[in-house]
Amino acid sequence: MFTYNSQDFKIICITDRKSCSGDFLKKTEEIAGAGVSAVILREKDMSAEEYERLAGDVMNICKKAGVGFAAHTFIKSAANAGFQYIHLPLPMLREAILKDFKFSEFFDGFGVSVHSAAEALEAAELGASYVTAGHVFVTDCKKGLEPRGIPFLRRIAELLDIPVYAIGGINPDNIAEVKAAGAAGACIMSGFMKAADVKKFVQELRAGL
Repeated sequence: MFTYNSQDFKIICITDRKSCSGDFLKKTEEIAGAGVSAVILREKDMSAEEYERLAGDVMNICKKAGVGFAAHTFIKSAANAGFQYIHLPLPMLREAILKDFKFSEFFDGFGVSVHSAAEALEAAELGASYVTAGHVFVTDCKKGLEPRGIPFLRRIAELLDIPVYAIGGINPDNIAEVKAAGAAGACIMSGFMKAADVKKFVQELRAGL
C-alpha cells in the first residue's frame, strides 16, 4: 500500500468526520473514487467499538476502489479486524513496543507521525514503514503554531530511507514544493473533507505537481 518509487507521488487523505461537508461515508466513497493513493482513518475521539465498525466500512470502500487504507491509533481494534496498516503517534508506538507488542504479527506495516529529525530517526529505527512529517505550511488544524517549512521536510527526506509524506496546509499551489523537497507524497485533511468537488480537487493537486 505505502510502497514508493520515484515516479509515484502519493496523495493521501487523512479523515476528520467532524469537519466533513455532508455524509462522511458518501464523502469517503467520493475520495476513494477520485484517484487518491490511500485513506488514513484518523478519528481518535471514537470508542474502540465505534471506530472498528466505521473502519470496516471505510476499508471496504477503499478496497472496492483499489485504494490503500490504514487505521489510526486503535491498535487492538485494527489487529482484531485484520487491517493491514496502522498509523500511530510516536508516543503510542513507544508505549506499544515497551509492552512488547509485535506489529509484524498483525500488520504488513505501520506509519508514524513525526515533528523533528530526531523523531523521524527514532521512528525509522523502531521499524516504521513510512512517516508523516509536519506541519509544513500554515494550517487551520494547527492554529497559532509556526509551520516547520520546506527546509524541515527536506531534512527529514534526506535522513530517511523510508517514504516521507508531508502533512499540513498542502494545496494545489504548494504541492510542487513538497515534491521538490523529496517527499514521497502529501497527506491532506481539510482540503478533502471540505471539497465540494473531490475529483476536481485531486485533479488540481495532480496538475500542481
